Amino acid sequence: MLQALRVRDFRLLWSANLVSGLGSWLLAIAAPAHVLAATDSLLATGLVVAAEYLPFLLLGPVAGVLADRVDRRKLLVGTDVLRAAAIALLFTADTAPWIVHVAVLIESAATVVFMPAMQAHVPAVVGTGALLSSANALNAVINGTVRLVGGPLGAALLLTAGFPALVAIDVATYLFSAVAIFATRRRDRPDRRGGRESFRAGLQVLREHPLIAALLPATGVFLLANAALSALLVPLGVERLGGPTAIGLVLSALGVGFLLGAPLLRLLVDRMPIRPLLASAQAVTAVGFALLVNVTALPAALIAAVVIGTSGSVVLGAPRTVWQRTIPGSALGRVSAVFGIVEAAATLAGAVLGPVVAQVAGLGVAVNTAVLLAVAGAVLTAVVVPPSPAPGRALA
Repeated sequence: MLQALRVRDFRLLWSANLVSGLGSWLLAIAAPAHVLAATDSLLATGLVVAAEYLPFLLLGPVAGVLADRVDRRKLLVGTDVLRAAAIALLFTADTAPWIVHVAVLIESAATVVFMPAMQAHVPAVVGTGALLSSANALNAVINGTVRLVGGPLGAALLLTAGFPALVAIDVATYLFSAVAIFATRRRDRPDRRGGRESFRAGLQVLREHPLIAALLPATGVFLLANAALSALLVPLGVERLGGPTAIGLVLSALGVGFLLGAPLLRLLVDRMPIRPLLASAQAVTAVGFALLVNVTALPAALIAAVVIGTSGSVVLGAPRTVWQRTIPGSALGRVSAVFGIVEAAATLAGAVLGPVVAQVAGLGVAVNTAVLLAVAGAVLTAVVVPPSPAPGRALA
């Protein structure tokens, strides 16, 4: 799993993502908790998540074109600097809670450009063979580490140092990421065709790969359920598990699961066809969801979170590895943007619908409806994703 760390530029990219991801997760609890405390509104709290994903719907095609036309290294550095500036706006959130939504919106707009550029840049750094599955497994380690450390540390710092201290740390982590990425070497620019035509050409590439195209609806329904549960995690933790400290522990348990899932992803993605791998991982995650939202004892919730993190690591990482290997490098940015748009649409819908259903029908009805959607996502994957040979045979 550690093979990709032998590549100097990947080490720098990985360090940048680890540090900036940790800074962001310090605010994962603090930002919605700040809005909830200031407004006492489930809807306003859910809109913090919604603001994070709305720019994907508006800017996704532009971001994909940019990722395939300009110097990806410069693009990554510039967006990190912009994200640092956006988070700095939160220094005024004590007097104006609505600034949280504005800051998250701007940060997300920069992230829209950052993500497809990074996802397209990694295969250019490590190649599309075994080092790519190693790189994606190591990125899953980042997801686990930041959840393991960021959740409880963010909750502790919120109580001891205050919200402004968390903001200052997050700004510093984005600046560190910009410096680390700047230290990587320049690479050849990819496809430089015109804007709108270039994005249409990217869609055509996606249509030429039915397996990759089928992953869009297969994962979209599942991400809808995940977003609804994510938007309700803070209110659920406050009502049933004991407050911000308990929520931080749940996020920490998710991190443990992601750390356990990283070597599992590295092992399975190179050996199993994507359809049974993804469908089974989604099904296990749905079971974890069902346990998490229906228990009141913190130990049981932590066990559920570990299950979710372990299988969720595969759910998130396996499709990315498949399309990074399959799509030509000149179109990776645009295809990544398409996946980002689908993820954003599903997440935005879940982030809004989850709190709305909770307001109308109650928190219990909302979270269990999301669990049923997660089950439906696993079934849909088994139905719509075409069969494919095991990766070992396909790559031979």
